[in-house]
Amino acid sequence: MSVPTTPHRAYGGDTTQEVPMSAQPEEAPAPPAPAAAAQLLAQLRDDRRADTWVPAFERDWAKALEDSRHTYSLTPLHDVVRTWQVRLAAAPAVDAYIDSGRDETGFVDLADVLGARR
Repeated sequence: MSVPTTPHRAYGGDTTQEVPMSAQPEEAPAPPAPAAAAQLLAQLRDDRRADTWVPAFERDWAKALEDSRHTYSLTPLHDVVRTWQVRLAAAPAVDAYIDSGRDETGFVDLADVLGARR
């Protein structure tokens, strides 16, 4: 089988340059520290929302742990830690917004727009 020596017109002829591909994304986030989950759980237990957030975190963690066992990947665990870190960091801003007394009576509930989840 011979390999064509002229560039294909669909690729712009001689004007294209091949970019080497990498298995890693360009901006791969650094994995959380090994103790990040324990530290996060301690912070969640100290939060005023601990009654709802701690069980939710533990449920998410258990699911991610099971997923990581099946995939041999730590990514699900890292994703849970990152998600809850962002949620915990955003909590003061959410509280400030709610405490500001903004009127949301004219807004449509997202569940009404998207419909029931399956």
